[in-house]
Amino acid sequence: MTCTTLCSLAVLSAALLAAGCQERPAPEAPPVAAPAPAEPATVAAAPITDGWVGQWNGPEGTYLKITGGLGRYEVTVRNLDGPRSFAGTAQGEDRIAFERDGVAETVHATGGADTGMKWLAAKSDCLTVRSGEGYCRD
Repeated sequence: MTCTTLCSLAVLSAALLAAGCQERPAPEAPPVAAPAPAEPATVAAAPITDGWVGQWNGPEGTYLKITGGLGRYEVTVRNLDGPRSFAGTAQGEDRIAFERDGVAETVHATGGADTGMKWLAAKSDCLTVRSGEGYCRD
């Protein structure tokens, strides 16, 4: 072998040896599993009274309209004198309480006969404030 070939081999060997001694990047760490999602906070079930939201009709153009939800409502009663609105709240599991003219009132589910109104007696899905004041879904 000639000196040029030997010198070239020596330089190449030195380069390879130097490359082998260089620091190599550390291997990538295995991916860390994401923590399991936290259990969702317990959300209170909507009260039964939320199912009453909407308009309930009585005789002669009267109605009871309930808006809102999650236990807080606006109760609008339209009687022959016109509509009036009241703030209402869920009371227990099956009533909406509101105050009208200084009197504590409640809305509760009944059948038509339990409204005390002959016009609603044949209906089955009704709400009653008091006997003689009832409203039904058509």
